[in-house]
Amino acid sequence: MHAGDDPLWQAIREEALAAVRAEPLLASYLHRALLSHPSFESALVHNLSEQLGNAVVSALTIRQVFEQTLAAAPEIAAKARRDVRAYYERDPACDRYLMPLLYFKGFHALQVHRSAHQLWQSGRRALALYLQNQCSERFGVDIHPAAVIGGGIMIDHATGVVIGETARVGDDVSLLHGVTLGGTGCHGGERHPLVGAGVLIAAGAKLIGRIEIGANARIGAGSLVLDPVPPGATAVGVPAQVVGAVQVGAAQVGG
Repeated sequence: MHAGDDPLWQAIREEALAAVRAEPLLASYLHRALLSHPSFESALVHNLSEQLGNAVVSALTIRQVFEQTLAAAPEIAAKARRDVRAYYERDPACDRYLMPLLYFKGFHALQVHRSAHQLWQSGRRALALYLQNQCSERFGVDIHPAAVIGGGIMIDHATGVVIGETARVGDDVSLLHGVTLGGTGCHGGERHPLVGAGVLIAAGAKLIGRIEIGANARIGAGSLVLDPVPPGATAVGVPAQVVGAVQVGAAQVGG
């Protein structure tokens, strides 16, 4: 696809050219990371593999893995594009489309997870767990490869986010740093939260067990959620209690 046929990629390239003019010292970096690539997907794979490659498993090998997963599951790239737009639309600190792609580790961790999930689903579980481990070490975000995550996700700041094996996260969800979607006890089976579409989970909130968080609900910062939360409700506290409802179509979040 030519850049002119891809509005998001065209916007990113234009932003990168403007950034080169504004800060010439970053010209080489921006060329290597963005301007030398023919597509959004190429730039995404390059940036992720450069960050995860090491002396044991090279960046080239990681790049090949990402290319394979994108070819096998085109929805990975589609969701990544939705994620970029989610940051731009919902994070007031994000005023350019290129920012998540280059600088936001929550975005990076999420895209690594998407490839790891495809590997997990296809039976390549050792490699999926390796990517999970490297993602946790590099970005401070630990998402089990089996977790199912929708598109249009914003993980703001991201440090300390943990998402367990059987968690399910719907489309257009926003999570801030320190959020845990955790299980209870040592038993197997479905033991992690179900998070509906459009949910906001604020910094430091802990959601534990197989509880359902209804669409467009809001979870307050530092809350401990042990029980289901109805759609559109706001829950806060330790343990969390429902304190009201929110209007669908929330304002920007993040920072």
